[in-house]
Amino acid sequence: MLGTMAEAEDAVQETYVRWYRLSQEERDVIEVPAAWLTRVASRVCLNVLKSARWRRETYVGPWLPEPIPAHAANGLPVAATNPLEQVTLDDTVSTALLLVLESMTPAERVSFVLHDIFAMPFNEIADIVGRTPAACRQLATSARRRVQNGRGRQVTRAEHDEVVTAFAAAVRSGDIAGLVAVLDPEVTWRSDGGGVVTAARKPVIGARQVATFIMNVLATNRYGTVQPQETPDGLGFVMWDEGRVIGVVTLEVVDGLISEIRTVMNPHKLTLWN
Repeated sequence: MLGTMAEAEDAVQETYVRWYRLSQEERDVIEVPAAWLTRVASRVCLNVLKSARWRRETYVGPWLPEPIPAHAANGLPVAATNPLEQVTLDDTVSTALLLVLESMTPAERVSFVLHDIFAMPFNEIADIVGRTPAACRQLATSARRRVQNGRGRQVTRAEHDEVVTAFAAAVRSGDIAGLVAVLDPEVTWRSDGGGVVTAARKPVIGARQVATFIMNVLATNRYGTVQPQETPDGLGFVMWDEGRVIGVVTLEVVDGLISEIRTVMNPHKLTLWN
């Protein structure tokens, strides 16, 4: 819902604070505490999302969602009751999916997650987002269309990994022509350091520019040891320094070429990796 573990944990904590602020008499009349907690947590998330635009605008450099390790992303429940409405989500929370969620309005995002993933009926969602059930249905439909469009661009995991493997081989050998060959002409490199660590504060765009940037970065050996790593987005890379993960790289492949490279180096977004 929120894009980072820290914000998610804060939302859960705020939810339980509100629960424990209730008197015993107030808690006793709540028939299903889990449903009450879900509803309150959703409202907390909605409030956070409404203020997220200002926080994104003041963020130092590009903002990216927190990359989730593959082992921590397994088991996402998909519980929409209507097969015609359910979006086919796999069992991982990918950065690509989180980026699609970022493109939604707060009400779209909450409606989609609650209905398509947790099967909450629209009359209950309406109470949370302050819209009519019909309006919430439309919000979820719009959000579902965004997810489907994003999924339509994706290649198979095997093709993704094959292209990324060729990318890695070109980087290792210093073959800049080979590297450019696996990059989309309009490929974009984004680095999220959050102002906490050194990272490119503006996106690098274009195959030749990105290839040159990668080679220059590796020449400085500024980012420790880089190793291949399975991620929910497919094969990616992890940067290690003195036994700690200092960066996670995920890549998007479209039509056999790498269209986007995302590097998260903000240590606050790497807690699950360490």
